[in-house]
Amino acid sequence: MDQLTQKLKSGDMTVQEVPLPVLGPRQVLVQIHYSLISAGTEGSTVNAARKSLVGKAKERPDQARQVLEVLRKQGPVQTYRAVMKKLDAYSPLGYSAAGVVLQVGNEVEGLAVGDKVGCAAHHAEVVAVSANLCTKLDPEADLKFASYNTLGAIALQGVRQADLRLGEKCAVIGLGLLGQLTCQLLRASGVGVVGIDVAASAVQTAAEHSADLALERNAPGVEEAIQNFTHGLGVDAVIITAGTSSLDPVNFAGAITRKKGVVVIVGAVPTGFDRNPHYYPKELDLRMSCSYGPGRYDLQYEEKAIDYPAAYVRWTEQRNMQAFQELLHDGALQMDPLTTHTFPFTDAPKAYDMIVEKSEAFLGIVLEYDTSNVVVRQPVSTETTEVSTSPEIQIAFIGAGSYAQGSLLPNLPKNDASVSLVSVMTNSGVTSKRVAERFGFNECTSEASGILENKDVNTVFIATRHDSHAAYALQALQAGKHVFVEKPLALKVEELEAIDAAYREAGRHLMIGFNRRYAPYAMALKKRMGDGPKAMLYRVNAGAIPADTWIQDREIGGGRMIGEGCHFIDFMTFLCDAVPVDVYANALPDPQGLNDIVVVNLRFADGSVGAIHYYANGSKAFGKEYIEVHAGGATGILDDFKRLEFGGAKKEVMKTALPDKGQAGMLNAFLDAVRSGGDGPVPYDQLRAVSLASIAVETSIKEQAPVRVH
Repeated sequence: MDQLTQKLKSGDMTVQEVPLPVLGPRQVLVQIHYSLISAGTEGSTVNAARKSLVGKAKERPDQARQVLEVLRKQGPVQTYRAVMKKLDAYSPLGYSAAGVVLQVGNEVEGLAVGDKVGCAAHHAEVVAVSANLCTKLDPEADLKFASYNTLGAIALQGVRQADLRLGEKCAVIGLGLLGQLTCQLLRASGVGVVGIDVAASAVQTAAEHSADLALERNAPGVEEAIQNFTHGLGVDAVIITAGTSSLDPVNFAGAITRKKGVVVIVGAVPTGFDRNPHYYPKELDLRMSCSYGPGRYDLQYEEKAIDYPAAYVRWTEQRNMQAFQELLHDGALQMDPLTTHTFPFTDAPKAYDMIVEKSEAFLGIVLEYDTSNVVVRQPVSTETTEVSTSPEIQIAFIGAGSYAQGSLLPNLPKNDASVSLVSVMTNSGVTSKRVAERFGFNECTSEASGILENKDVNTVFIATRHDSHAAYALQALQAGKHVFVEKPLALKVEELEAIDAAYREAGRHLMIGFNRRYAPYAMALKKRMGDGPKAMLYRVNAGAIPADTWIQDREIGGGRMIGEGCHFIDFMTFLCDAVPVDVYANALPDPQGLNDIVVVNLRFADGSVGAIHYYANGSKAFGKEYIEVHAGGATGILDDFKRLEFGGAKKEVMKTALPDKGQAGMLNAFLDAVRSGGDGPVPYDQLRAVSLASIAVETSIKEQAPVRVH
């Protein structure tokens, strides 16, 4: 299939072939017939991408600061990789479309193959959309105008935030496409509408189709005209749909709003308004409108498709979309006057050139797709890849997100005839395509089965979200592949039991991405501490992660102790070369139940003891990881994997400017094991015990009791 993409580094825009998206259980696969370009939002994105690196930094100073912070902590190599991953990626564009359902996920209800839908989707021939981000349309719906779906929901949410009543008056500042839609929605609800813009053409369109009073912002007598329209009271509410760096819209809104009125910000405008002479004495209510409505940015709603009860949240993202489509179908809204341009999808870059260059006047710009194209799931070849003739290790990646692109793929051997990168699959076709091109895979695909059944693949790397690790690892072992799985191996004991049986049956290598045991200073520490039981302390200044991220979600990420804590349990297992047998954990009380401020006490089979202090509430001014080991009159201290201090008969100190956490060493050890066919680099009983102990941490916190690791 074809999708519109842009590179953030150069601003280059292309319609290119990518694999079909992966269909999740709570998603629908939609063949797009029309999609709408949001000239304001997307035009700003395209314009920023076409600027120089300095221009990009000025455009997004917050991201520039993040880059400097990564540089300080991780050094130039990791910083360069992170920045290039972002800039070299194919960035999708678009968020409003309409089409026909091709396939329905197995947990989706109320939608069927062949249904017309409006959806929040990129500009692509086929999209995978959460069931809560699309709405079923009338069979007779006009899909061209239905493609205004998402922008209509944004406008409708702004109107809802204004909370207006029949007969009240509302001003809309900014009469671009979003402002024009807002005016139409207000008029349809029986509200008197004042449209205001700096452009005469936008004012004229509003005057003809949606506003009772349309005014140029800089024309003389604007405030007096609004006072007359409202009988001297002022408007009951103002909805700002403009996009500007000027403070004028928010200050002007304060001037024309009645006392106790409401100002709603929908567009991208600064909010540093003047307290006097309007906002304070009038006691104005300034509100933000969050995109499509309740549910936006909520993982439970958007990804898991868990709806809010209508009795308590009457208008959600999806219900806003539905209401907009019903008004459109009933004729209460008119998109035809707003649709100034229709481009074939293949000519989409020309539409964006027109937007950025402002070569002609525009409002609604619709992309029309050739729906006669047959939709087929098949791999997409990368033409520039040179295929190795007789590789011993034939690698495929299932998942290739930030960790894979930043730490795994760059550390695989280069120019090694024994290693071939065969195939890569991610949920997003554009990500798969870019990773394949950047790292030299022969193809990219959208089907895990194509990788697992591929006889040209003997080694599978799994770097997806945590909840899918166990299933993919199990399937890969059953398919006779060597498996490297990014931690954790599993989220549940039952999953580990299934993997255990498959591993013993397969006779293949299984490796978890426990890289720290391969760090140079880690190996030096273990050698100096010698054999025998040890007392160990591992302090992790992990920092806070928002509760609504997928890592914190128990179903998807498993929580931070399973998702990351396994690293530290494994490190202690490595140091004492014995499996954990007892776990006792306590968490700082947390109303959200995150369990990310935890003290874990462990006992190992050789008698060693360890304590992990995992803190999400510490200062960023201090390092992340600090390890102390005591045994036989000696002490070893490893600070952030860049300073090792050892005190025995004599004191030694080793240090480097930047940390080395063993990523390259880990991968070399795994690939050497695949080549040799000998024992795996990490004993399987240790991998299994560490995984069980990580799950036991959560059990111990819940039961407030020690847990035996079987």
